[in-house]
Amino acid sequence: MSLEIELKLSLKANDVPRLMAHPMLAGQKSRRARLLNTYFDTPTLALMAQRIAVRERQAGRRTLLTVKTAGNSVGGLSQRQEWEAPTRSGRFDFAALIDDETLASSLSALAWQLVPVFRTDFVRHTWQLRLGDTHIEVALDQGRITTGDGQGPHHETLLELELELKSGPPDALLDLAHTLALGPDGDAAKGIWLQPVDRSKAERGLALFLGQKMQPAPAQPLTLTPDMSAVSAFRCAALSCISHFQANVAGLLQTGPDTLPDPEFIHQSRVALRRLRTGLRLFAPFLPRRFTTHWQSQWRLTAQTLGEARNWDVLATEGLPALLEDPSGETPGDELPAWVDVQRRKANRQAFAMLNHPIHTSNLLAFSRAVLALPTDSKSEDSLSAWALQHLRLRQQRLQREVRRALHAGPDGRHALRIELKKLRYAQSFLSSLLRPRHVNRSTETLARVQDLLGHLNDLSTAQTLLAECPLPEARILLARAGAQIQDGLKDLPRIERKLLKTHTLWG
Repeated sequence: MSLEIELKLSLKANDVPRLMAHPMLAGQKSRRARLLNTYFDTPTLALMAQRIAVRERQAGRRTLLTVKTAGNSVGGLSQRQEWEAPTRSGRFDFAALIDDETLASSLSALAWQLVPVFRTDFVRHTWQLRLGDTHIEVALDQGRITTGDGQGPHHETLLELELELKSGPPDALLDLAHTLALGPDGDAAKGIWLQPVDRSKAERGLALFLGQKMQPAPAQPLTLTPDMSAVSAFRCAALSCISHFQANVAGLLQTGPDTLPDPEFIHQSRVALRRLRTGLRLFAPFLPRRFTTHWQSQWRLTAQTLGEARNWDVLATEGLPALLEDPSGETPGDELPAWVDVQRRKANRQAFAMLNHPIHTSNLLAFSRAVLALPTDSKSEDSLSAWALQHLRLRQQRLQREVRRALHAGPDGRHALRIELKKLRYAQSFLSSLLRPRHVNRSTETLARVQDLLGHLNDLSTAQTLLAECPLPEARILLARAGAQIQDGLKDLPRIERKLLKTHTLWG
């Protein structure tokens, strides 16, 4: 058994010549081989359920049997157990291949049921790079994935770059990827779009077989332990946020610039960035100031572009229909929804262009590399749990100050309260695994009620801002309706704010 550590990256076909001309690769000998691979599973997809891949590979005259387990994959950087050995086609001798008796026995019991599910057929260019004590295999795969069963398309283009660590530290993969992303000229603005991806070929092939399209991905629960150092906790949180972000960006980009994606892709991408920026603020006392300052600024710019697209998505899919349904008064014609649709598509194209630019992927790689390279701090005398509890209590005190101000303020006061509320909720989501469940549940329920109302009021205020740009005279009708709905919503706000103010401690 070997532990496979690799970084998988997607790229564009028109960037392949520039990648192969990169000084890191152009001066090295490369090997070219055609690889024909068949992936097997049972008719009920029992291996997929266990996240195990069984592959038979034809490489020249050799046939290889490979078994891979799911392992961990974060931000494109994955670690998987792998077993591989020569075999005869159709012979699944798992007992001889796998040194894990439990896994070998389980697969042997299923061997008679295994049938081909999908195939990959690609040409692989391979370079062996040795940088000091580090050895990395670079593999460029160009071909396609094919399946004859399932629903949906039967072919999908395969174009990806794999960096596999043979020896050395894992962050060397990100170092090399970032260097390659800068392009032959070393300029990110003219660089190569290299997007880290977590989905393996096996996952893509199974999705093709089942006719499944990528779906918006929510944030996964984050598990921190009291014995972690603060920097280790931040590293875990940051990489989780990046994985969440990349999963939704991949779905967003699959639609193309001229097709509106599922708005939840942009929404979840923004949530991931909000959580990431919360983590940078939350753990700032334990991180280098230059690191937090630089990356807060970088991710703020990304969030602003996505935020503009999200605002128009919300107006088009939620706000505008609700405002148009108002039975009182005159009803605008079709020109206003058409104008909103034009603005929405423009904002979505801008978001697509930003995410599809080499500077964006270069930043992703640079950030992941910087996170892994952070110096590990020494454990403080207080546990991470004690620090988490203290931080949340301080954050709650700040929230209560904003509540008092909001009781006597207008939209600006509500906005400040909403921001403070989000900071508290995201901080709590990061640290919830360190707290008692009853404290988390009680706090979440209290905060959620206030945030829902503030979020609705904010959406209406944003709708007013966006509709104020509309040159059509009918826009004034909806502006008035939005204002009236805000006034209705404000009637409940003081009562909820006072209830929040009386909740002196949410965590005991």
